[in-house]
Amino acid sequence: MTATTPTLPPAVRGSTSVPRRDRGRILRHLVPLLPALLLLTVFFAGPMLWSVYTAFTNSALSGTGAVEFIGLANFERLLNDPSFWHSILLTLVFVVGSAVIGQNTLGLLIALLMRGRNRATRTAVTGLVLAAWAVPETVAGFCWYAFLYRTGTLNELLQPLGMSQNWLYTAPMVAVIFANVWRGTAFSMLVYDAALSEVPPDLLEAAAIDGASRWQKLRHVTLPLIRRSIVTNLMLITLQTLAAFGLIFVMTGGGPGTASQTTPLYMYEQAFKFYELGYGTAMALVLLAVGGIFSAIYLRLIRWED
Repeated sequence: MTATTPTLPPAVRGSTSVPRRDRGRILRHLVPLLPALLLLTVFFAGPMLWSVYTAFTNSALSGTGAVEFIGLANFERLLNDPSFWHSILLTLVFVVGSAVIGQNTLGLLIALLMRGRNRATRTAVTGLVLAAWAVPETVAGFCWYAFLYRTGTLNELLQPLGMSQNWLYTAPMVAVIFANVWRGTAFSMLVYDAALSEVPPDLLEAAAIDGASRWQKLRHVTLPLIRRSIVTNLMLITLQTLAAFGLIFVMTGGGPGTASQTTPLYMYEQAFKFYELGYGTAMALVLLAVGGIFSAIYLRLIRWED
């Protein structure tokens, strides 16, 4: 007699096919997500892919001539454009000054000073800081413009001391950095307030018993325990500040001249003022790459902490 090989069930044979019951369960979970996936595709993935394509064309808002694929010509032009590299330098100065140093440091300082304070003090300070964050970017820009203008409030206060000047003309980058720090510190404060609440009081008490000063407790106990929060906060505020547009546009318009023209403002000028949409979109991709570099650095720091 001829021996027959028994047929094993799919699970035993190692079949990778998904059982019908499991497929039905997966579909029941996916169907409610279809509208959200459709919206993401139409309003996120679609414009992103179109922007990538536009960066490699001679697309213009003037509507003259047919759109042609020109390859890397826009990026070659960027490499030889001194105004673009000047805007990149100003963008890095703005990010480091207002986000990495300004918002991050001031947010941590406020969060530390609020530890152990009574409820009324914490509520008042938190309310004031959050009020600046809640103000729309355009409104905040107009407020700081009125405060720093040649005939503004600051000069009225400094005039008796002989220190009044047109701050938006003599120090435009300092002006927009201070304005952005004022408006964005609340986010860092909230992040650090939540992180500090997770620091075990027993460790701080043990350090105090060992004779550690406040600075030593901060340096050797508190900061190491909230390092992940510091890196995460830096990544978020860096990406947010990198694309800042409205505040600078309202306060200085990128001027005087190009003294405060960061890359988002230069990109806007080329795309919507000079109608070179393809060239402006190429700048946007480069700015996206800069943001990716910052993100990679911060993510590397987080992995190093792990």
